[in-house]
Amino acid sequence: MKNKIEEVKKRLRQFARKDKANTLQRFFKTGPGEYGEGDIFIGVMVPQIRLTAKEFSDLSLSDLQRLISSEIHEERLTALLILVHQYKKGDESHKEKIYNFYFRSKKHINNWDLIDLTAEHIVGAYLLDKDKSILYDLAKSENLWGRRISMLSCFHYIKKESFETALEISEILLNDEHDLIQKAVGWMLREIGKRDLETEERFLKKHYKHMPRTMLRYAIEKFPEKKRQAYLKGKI
Repeated sequence: MKNKIEEVKKRLRQFARKDKANTLQRFFKTGPGEYGEGDIFIGVMVPQIRLTAKEFSDLSLSDLQRLISSEIHEERLTALLILVHQYKKGDESHKEKIYNFYFRSKKHINNWDLIDLTAEHIVGAYLLDKDKSILYDLAKSENLWGRRISMLSCFHYIKKESFETALEISEILLNDEHDLIQKAVGWMLREIGKRDLETEERFLKKHYKHMPRTMLRYAIEKFPEKKRQAYLKGKI
């Protein structure tokens, strides 16, 4: 029987397109000094990666360890989406193994899409009824991707209309200098506002004059134009 990892790689390459690879290399900032420096794309889009992950959803954790260690971005994302699938289907023991696997593999979860498509479903879900101090530690860390995992994990709670953790993490990250964190915080604040506008605005009125412009713009993106301009001009 063929090696399962080689089968996954072969399937992904059936979807690969050189023109898409070039576009993705630029979009995910893989040039020297950029946040995705050195990452390699073969040009597979997310819907095809999801299909591949579904097809190979029974891969063992040892096989997934090899796949998530790949230098190919789409191969790492496939491994992560398989983990999400297994987490949703797994018993408590397997969920714990996947959560621990995720953190052991954190150095390979090194671009924003890898985090945005997985953190809420694994980290957020696992910590739902547990101590969340690791999220606060990540929010205070120097690692860009750790901070993004911290914020995006909170999406799981926001969807359940539980906002406290997300607001506290947002406060920790309020003065973060990286635009990927500013965008993440603004996005999560906007998601809170979709469910409870009063809660979002209470946070904004306390902090909006001091938060980075990018963060504020993301947070108020769906506001009526008059109110949006009032926030941008500091006249709330």
